[in-house]
Amino acid sequence: MMQVLVTGSSGHLGEALVRTLRELGHDVTGLDVVAGPFTNHTGSICDRACVAGCMNGVDTVFHAATLHKPHVGTHSRQEFVDVNITGTLNLLEEAARAGVRSIVFTSTTSVFGDALVPPAGAPAAWVTEEVIPLPKNIYGVTKAAAEDLCRLFHRNQGLSCVVLRTSRFFPEEDDDRTVREAYADANAKVNEILFRRVDIADAVSAHLLAAEQASRIGFGRYIISATTPFRPEDLPELRTAAPAVVRRWVPEYEAEYRRRGWSMMPGIDRVYVNARAREELGWRPSHDFQTVVRRLQAGEDFRSPLARLVGAKGYHAEQFADGPYPVA
Repeated sequence: MMQVLVTGSSGHLGEALVRTLRELGHDVTGLDVVAGPFTNHTGSICDRACVAGCMNGVDTVFHAATLHKPHVGTHSRQEFVDVNITGTLNLLEEAARAGVRSIVFTSTTSVFGDALVPPAGAPAAWVTEEVIPLPKNIYGVTKAAAEDLCRLFHRNQGLSCVVLRTSRFFPEEDDDRTVREAYADANAKVNEILFRRVDIADAVSAHLLAAEQASRIGFGRYIISATTPFRPEDLPELRTAAPAVVRRWVPEYEAEYRRRGWSMMPGIDRVYVNARAREELGWRPSHDFQTVVRRLQAGEDFRSPLARLVGAKGYHAEQFADGPYPVA
C-alpha cells in the first residue's frame, strides 16, 4: 500500500486518481483549492506551509493541480506562474525534504504549441517526445518550465520524476465555435480519439504505471494519448483527405457514422504518438478509435465508466456567452 498525495483532487483527473487509488487500497490525501468529496485538505499548492503539512509520510505525489488552457483568458500570466511554476517548485522542494520516493507530474501536449501546426501544403505532424516544444501561450510556457523543474530535482536531489504529457480528456464542449457548429459534441470527441484525445481511465492507468516505474526511470517524459491507427506514411494524405485514411484502417466506422448522422473531419494536422509510453511504461490504453466504434455499434456510451462517473466539472464559476470559456 502506498501513502499518496494527489493535488488537484477536485478536478477531472484528480478525482479519477483518488477514486482509483482508494479502490486499490492506497492511503490517499487529496489537496485542492476547491472543497469536494475527494479533497481532504482545502488549500493551494502556492502555500508552502500547506504543501509541507500534506507531505509527511507520503511515498508518491500525483501532481495534477494546475491552471489550464481555459484559464488563459480569465487569469493573469502572473497567476499562471504562481500556480504552475511556483506551486510545482513548492511540491518538489517539500517532497525532497520529506523523502518522497517519486512524483508523477501531469503535463500537457499543449507544451508543443506551434510545433503542432505544419505549414500549408506539408504533411500532418507526427508528434513524438522528440519534437521540440514551442509553447504559444502562458499555459504551455509554465507547464514546460514545471517539467524542467522536475528534471532539475531528479538531477540535483535524486527525486524520481515522471512527466506525462496528456492529450485532451476533458468532457466539456470544444472552445472552437467552428468545431461546435460542424459536429455534435460526441462526434467531435470520437474523431479526436484518432489523434489527440485520451479517455480518462487510460490517463489514470498511465499515472499508476508511471508511479510504479518511477524509481527505475528516474526522469522521463511521455505522451499520453489514445493509440492511433495511423502510420507515418499516412501523414501526407491525412492532412487533406482524412476520411479516406480512416476508412483504410477502420472501415467499419463509416456505416456507424452514417447511422448517427456524424461526419469525419476532412483533414487532420497532427497525430500524438504514444509508442514510448507503451514501450517503457508497459502502458496498454484500452480506448482507441476502433474500440470506441465497436462500442457505438453496440449502442453503448463511447466513454469509459470512470469518465462517466467523474463527469464534467467546468473551469469557471461564471457562464460565458460564446462557448465554455473565453478564448484568449
